[in-house]
Amino acid sequence: MTGLSPTEHQAVAHASAAPMLPQVEAWATINSGTRNLSGLSTMAGVLADAFSALPGELRLVPPAPAESVAPDGSVSALDHGHHLHLSVRPEAPVRMLFTGHMDTVYPVDHPFQTLRTLDNGTINGPGVADMKGGLAVMLAALSAVEASGSPIGYDVVINSDEETGSFSSAALLASAARGKVAALTYEPALADGTLAGARGGTGNFSIVVRGRSAHAGRNPEEGRNAVVAAADIAMRLARVAGPRLAVNPARIEGGGPNNVVPDLAVLRINFRPATLDDIARARSHIDSAIAIVAAEHDVAISVHGGFNRPPKPIDAGAARLFDLVRASGGDLGLDIAWKATGGVCDGNNIAAAGVPVVDTMGVRGGAIHSVDEFLIPDSLAERAALSAVTILRIAEGRL
Repeated sequence: MTGLSPTEHQAVAHASAAPMLPQVEAWATINSGTRNLSGLSTMAGVLADAFSALPGELRLVPPAPAESVAPDGSVSALDHGHHLHLSVRPEAPVRMLFTGHMDTVYPVDHPFQTLRTLDNGTINGPGVADMKGGLAVMLAALSAVEASGSPIGYDVVINSDEETGSFSSAALLASAARGKVAALTYEPALADGTLAGARGGTGNFSIVVRGRSAHAGRNPEEGRNAVVAAADIAMRLARVAGPRLAVNPARIEGGGPNNVVPDLAVLRINFRPATLDDIARARSHIDSAIAIVAAEHDVAISVHGGFNRPPKPIDAGAARLFDLVRASGGDLGLDIAWKATGGVCDGNNIAAAGVPVVDTMGVRGGAIHSVDEFLIPDSLAERAALSAVTILRIAEGRL
C-alpha cells in the first residue's frame, strides 16, 4: 500500500479490523423488507445501537407522507418505517454525507430468509450485498476516521424505503445533502469492483381513468370504456420512447365481466429519462396524451406519481470525486473503474441536490434482488479501507 500517509495506514488497519462479517451475518437474519414495518423497527434499533458508537446526535426520523394508488383508483397513505439520521460536527468547515438503506426487497413471507457459505467462499443471503454489507463497511470506515482524530463533519442517513423509491425519505436526503462537499452511498459494487458511474433517472406513474359503465350489448354507446382509454394513453406514450427516454407501460388494471363496459382502469407506467431535458419532454407528452384521450374518449383522468429519481450525470464535481476514489484505491492496490448503468438509487437524489456522489462504495457482490444474492467477504475490509482513505483525503481538502 504505497502512497499512504501514516494516518491513512492506521485508518486502514482500524477499518480492516472491524467486526464487519459478524455484523452482516446478524443483520441479514433480520427480515427488513420495505413493507415489513416490524422488521424495519427491529433493524432500525439494531443500527441505532451500532452507529451510536460514533459521536454526534442520532435520531430516528418519522417517514414523510407517501401515497399509494389501489387497483380501484382509490388513494391512501402508504406506511413506511423510520429513518436513521446521525449528525456529527455540523459546524465543521468540511462536511460530507453518507447514505445507505436498511430495507431489502424480500418481504416477510419470502422463502429467502437464511444465510449460507457457498463453495467459492461467498456468502449467500438476503441483503448481504444490498446493503447490509454496505452498512457494515460505512460504519467501519467512519469508526476508523474517528479514531484518526479527523475533524471532518458529516451526516449519515439510513432510510427504510430506498427499494421502493425513497418517497418517504426524499426530503430528509435533500436536507442532509445541503452544504456537503461530497457524498458516498453504500450500494454494492459489481463483483469485480466496478463502480456505477452515470445513471439515468426514473419516474413511476399511476394514471387513473374513470369512464361510464353500460351494457356491452344493449347500450354500449352510452358507456365510456376506461380500459380502452387507458390503452390509448399507453400507446401514445409508448410511441415517444427513444434512446434517451425509455417508456414501459407495465400494467393496466380494471374491467370486469365481458358484458359490462368498464368504467375504471389504472395504467401503471415507468419512464427512464437520460437527462433533465428528457424529464421535461416526458412530462409534456404525459400532459398532451391525457388531454387528448380525455377529450376523445369523454373520460376523467387523474395522474399520480412523478419523477422520483432525477438523472445522475458525471459532471465536473462528480468526475473529481471519482478521480479521488480511484487514486485512493490505487494507493491501496485496487484498480477502480466505473461504468454507466440503467439502475437508480439515492445517489440520483443526492446528485440532484448539487452534491458530487459515488454511490457504489459498498461491498463487492452480485445477483442482488434474487435468491442468488451474494457477498464476497474479502471485500468488506477492502472497501472499508477505500472509504476511510477517501474520507481522510476529502477532509484534507484534496477534493
